[in-house]
Amino acid sequence: MQDISPPLLHTINDPSDLRLVPRAQLKALADELRAYLIDSVAKTGGHLSSNLGTVELTVALHYVYSTPTDRLVWDVGHQTYPHKILTGRRDRMATLRQWGGLSGFPQRAESEFDTFGTAHSSTSISAALGMALAAKIKGEERHAVAIIGDGALTAGMAFEALNNAGVSDCNLLVILNDNDMSISPPVGALNRYLAKLMSGQFYAAAKNAGKTVLKGAPPLFELAKRIEETAKGMVVPATLFEKFGFNYIGPIDGHDLDSLVPTLENIRQLKGPQFLHVVTKKGQGYKMAEADPVAYHGPGKFDPAVGLQKPSSPGKTTFTQVFGQWLCDMAAADPRLVGITPAMREGSGLVEFEKRFPERYFDVGIAEQHAVTFAGGLATEGLKPVVAIYSTFLQRAYDQLIHDVAIQNLPVVFALDRAGLVGADGATHAGAYDIPFLRCIPNMSIACPADEAECRQLLSTAYGQDHPVAVRYPRGAGAGVAVPASLDGLPFGRGEVRRQGSHIAILAFGTLLYPALEAAQALGATVVNMRWAKPLDTDLLLQVARNHQALVTVEEGAIMGGAGSAVAEALHAAGVQIPVLQLGLRDEFVEHGDPAKLLALQGLDAKGMQEAITHRFGAQIAGNSSAA
Repeated sequence: MQDISPPLLHTINDPSDLRLVPRAQLKALADELRAYLIDSVAKTGGHLSSNLGTVELTVALHYVYSTPTDRLVWDVGHQTYPHKILTGRRDRMATLRQWGGLSGFPQRAESEFDTFGTAHSSTSISAALGMALAAKIKGEERHAVAIIGDGALTAGMAFEALNNAGVSDCNLLVILNDNDMSISPPVGALNRYLAKLMSGQFYAAAKNAGKTVLKGAPPLFELAKRIEETAKGMVVPATLFEKFGFNYIGPIDGHDLDSLVPTLENIRQLKGPQFLHVVTKKGQGYKMAEADPVAYHGPGKFDPAVGLQKPSSPGKTTFTQVFGQWLCDMAAADPRLVGITPAMREGSGLVEFEKRFPERYFDVGIAEQHAVTFAGGLATEGLKPVVAIYSTFLQRAYDQLIHDVAIQNLPVVFALDRAGLVGADGATHAGAYDIPFLRCIPNMSIACPADEAECRQLLSTAYGQDHPVAVRYPRGAGAGVAVPASLDGLPFGRGEVRRQGSHIAILAFGTLLYPALEAAQALGATVVNMRWAKPLDTDLLLQVARNHQALVTVEEGAIMGGAGSAVAEALHAAGVQIPVLQLGLRDEFVEHGDPAKLLALQGLDAKGMQEAITHRFGAQIAGNSSAA
């Protein structure tokens, strides 16, 4: 594809430049922005469909509102690439989601225009409400705008915020970016006129004045209310949001700048909580993304002229694929199995399961809390729920995990995808904390498969237990170990010695077993595949401790409170005094970048392990080498 050098877009270094553009040229600017966006993402990979859908909305918001004085809060934030381009980061788009480059999500440290860090969904209304009320308390004249998608609006937190915001009496605008429902017939010239009218000050003043006058005559007031609700029901969707206390406006076409700009200008003059419903299309302006927005949700690098192409040869089987196949196989073998996902069907590998077992497949929407308690309810009735959830998203249902599953000791399996570092998505999506926050919960067990084969086997082991068990596995592929076809499990709570050495033993939890084996080869060390962070195989641990001078634990998770801490606690409880080096994710948030690079920076590749062990236990290693 030829290099794109859009002249109008390149004159905009921040939104103050954008606001100097004549309104008649905004559509041309939006077209340039969309072309630049496609070209940029094709070179770096990243989220595409959602960003293509918010081009015009982003242009209109920065054109009408005095950002960054007026606050824009983007829900999730994976649709903010146009926002980044218009706010001084255009020339850095080539670094998107790379180490030291731009984040794929809003980050306060990256730009003053990123008013709130996001990446998990359904937080925007709460944050924007906080900003709006802060302005009111401080006596500042500014606006706060939350932009939330129809998917994110399914989460309970969004409705908690709406319930609070509707009685807040502050200058808050909530924009529902509806990119799933079709544009209904009223959206068009007539609806554009009605949206302008309903967002105008005359309409708002007349409505409020009329209500004030008629309150003196209750029968007429009730009649007026019924007429208004009936009339509005003919031209706009349900009045749910007005029941929350918002002035509801829309729906309007989110790709029509001639509708968006004047509507936003009118809304900006209104006081109190406002709700604008815009309808957009994922992948807008790029036919291949419009046709398959799911495939283009987060593509890797591609040629925009050709589109996404299937690889010429299949790559390694991913852990997600292993889980998806296991789920189908176990469901075929056991009619009690049900699969649950909080809006992550593709990401968690449940596409085939939904096709084959639709009556046992439940996508509960972006509602992690509900997903866990729902699973508990199913388990009380003798079913066998499997909750497929990213490690980082399980954090959102921690109370339910404890109260609704663990205290009642219900047999729910948690398939924790994206455990450990996740590369380009960065700190917000890294599954760094599941071992610490799970192992402190009574009745909970945690399996850490080292490879694809063990992933299938330990899922079977977990499924066979009569208490809650989590199986954590990383994003992407593992060592390439062949996956057995059987549904046989591995011994519960038992590890194995994978390499016999002397002096030092490396205890590996999960996929870091393989770099540990490589490091041990150079060090002459023993390597133990622990498999379980809880319960620990204490018999094996104590046996290894008796036969070695020092222990090293390695895990792709937080060191503080992690599996290494469990080892130290077990040794202390047994009265065993032996040096222990704990290797894992340090007490810091790990930003976006290439996964291999990130692991190396944390010292969790083979070289890093070897260097850390040599630095800590040089004398023992020297003795081992001379003995060899």
